[in-house]
Amino acid sequence: MFRRRLLPALLTSLLLAAAPHAQAAFPDKPIKVVIGFPAGGPLDQHARLLSDRLQAVLGQPVIIDYKPGAGGAVGADFVAKSPADGYTLVLANTGVAVINGALYPRLPYDTLRDFVPIARTAQQPLALLVNNAVPARTLGEFIAYAKQNPGKINYGSAGNGGISHLVPEMFKNAAGLFMVHIPYRGSAPAFTDLMGGQVQFMAESIPQAASYAKQGKVRALAVTSRERNPALPDTPTAMESGLKGFEVVGFYGFLAPAATPKDVVARLSDAFRQVLSQPDLKARMVSQGADPAFLGSEEFATFLKAETPRWQQAVKASGAKMD
Repeated sequence: MFRRRLLPALLTSLLLAAAPHAQAAFPDKPIKVVIGFPAGGPLDQHARLLSDRLQAVLGQPVIIDYKPGAGGAVGADFVAKSPADGYTLVLANTGVAVINGALYPRLPYDTLRDFVPIARTAQQPLALLVNNAVPARTLGEFIAYAKQNPGKINYGSAGNGGISHLVPEMFKNAAGLFMVHIPYRGSAPAFTDLMGGQVQFMAESIPQAASYAKQGKVRALAVTSRERNPALPDTPTAMESGLKGFEVVGFYGFLAPAATPKDVVARLSDAFRQVLSQPDLKARMVSQGADPAFLGSEEFATFLKAETPRWQQAVKASGAKMD
């Protein structure tokens, strides 16, 4: 009789003792989002727009942590070496995810090896712009003009190896042009010289490009997305303008360390899906220069595998290198 009573009591004690060690439902503590750039930039704006909404879906605070340096590589490397438990993510842009691997010869991480994609959250189309003095009203006319003046067209960018450098490289290679790259320290001085005529061509993110174009300070010839952009509804796409297959957009997405459990990845990916499906989010994202463009974990992984060699080829063709 004593043994019959003792056995259930022992089993109950063992279960109670094991309960604190049982795996808690994810997440059960704050989630950190690392950004490899200083506060106040486009990635920071994007993270802040999503963080409160993610907190509401996940039930835990989402904390933004800045680790700037080496074109975002410092922050990405930190996350790659963090515990693979879903509590530390990196918000990566095109540069961090696919350009840096070709740009930096000693990059401490490999996107496809060291991370598992969580979700792509946005795309960033660009506008192809010219100085008002350029005698071209369409992209086709500009291509013809540039071919008639090889080496006489300068294009400005926000710096070597960035998207505003590589998109014009892709464009000139696709169109068979010879243009001269003039790098600046940021887009503001490049825009100043575009308006002043020191450079004749630029590729720039839609909000800033649309603002200057609507003021009549520059002329927008085309956008690089598959579809026209609401901020420049009368500006055709490059493909509409005769440049077949030319679709080039930047992107934002969240990555986690490679060994993060699949159920955690699925939970996070679904949380981003829920946030990006909220009707009022699109207008706010567009105002920041990014179009909502959700891809789940597997789709984002496929996207990265396709984009990586494309941007690596663009870096190689441009000759850009960073120490």
